[in-house]
Parts: sequence; C-alpha cells; structure tokens
Amino acid sequence: MKVKRNKYNIFVEIVCLILLIGITIYLIMNWNSFPDKIPGHYNTMGQIDRMGNKIELLLLPVMAWLIYIGITITERFPQAWNTGVTVTEENKERVYPVLKNMISTTKLIVVAVFVFITVNSTEANSLPVWFLPTFVLLLVGSSIFFIIKLRKASK
Repeated sequence: MKVKRNKYNIFVEIVCLILLIGITIYLIMNWNSFPDKIPGHYNTMGQIDRMGNKIELLLLPVMAWLIYIGITITERFPQAWNTGVTVTEENKERVYPVLKNMISTTKLIVVAVFVFITVNSTEANSLPVWFLPTFVLLLVGSSIFFIIKLRKASK
C-alpha cells in the first residue's frame, strides 16, 4: 500500500531539507571560525561535561542526515509500521495518513534538535536549561496527540 503525501508531509520534508542543507552549508562556510575545542557532550541540565575536537561537529549533521534518510525510507513502507491499532479495509485510509503525519512530525523534531545542538556546539555554549524539557515535551506531546487521533481514526 502506498500512503499519499499530504500538504503537511510535503511541508515537513521541505523544512527538514532546508535545515539539513542549511546546517551543512553553515558548517562548511564557517569552519575556520569555530573554536578548536567544542562541547562533545552535555549533561541533562545542558551543561558541558566533555569538550572535544571541532571535527566532532561533523558527527551531528551526519547522524541527522542518516536519521532523516532512515525515517524517510521507513515512511515508504507502511506495511512495516507498528500501528498499535487493528487496520482493516474500512479504516486503513484514515489510519495510515495519521501514522504518516506522526512519523513526519517525529522526523522534523529530531532533525531540528540535531541542527540546534550543532549550532549551539559551534558557539561552545551550554545548552539552555529549557532544551531537554522542551525536546521531551515536543516528542511525547506530539506522540500522544497522534495516538489519540489514531484511536479515533481506527474506529
């Protein structure tokens, strides 16, 4: 089964690609201006607990691109999705678009987080104290929102 893209899915794809291409260009264009030592890890409060070589900055966008590609491929195979509800001939046209929107939203949140951490690391700053709670709230909150929609769509 192929799940058609809606305007929201297309918007998310465009935003993700802008973020990923943008962070790649940002790193290339500004590489020489970054400090030689950058944050290599942050604790749960957003404080730097390990410094690393600036070459480690490359890991973040590479991981973001890999996650983006992996999720994008997964989006193309709805039969592999764990729906959490019984999918029938009667409800599949309602269920799969909700799941596709959920996956797209998760992809956008993860890409945005990697981009934010990359930019923050280039400035050798601690993460803002609001970062982790906001990330968790966005991820969990959007999941709850889509699970509720999914339950309604499956009936």
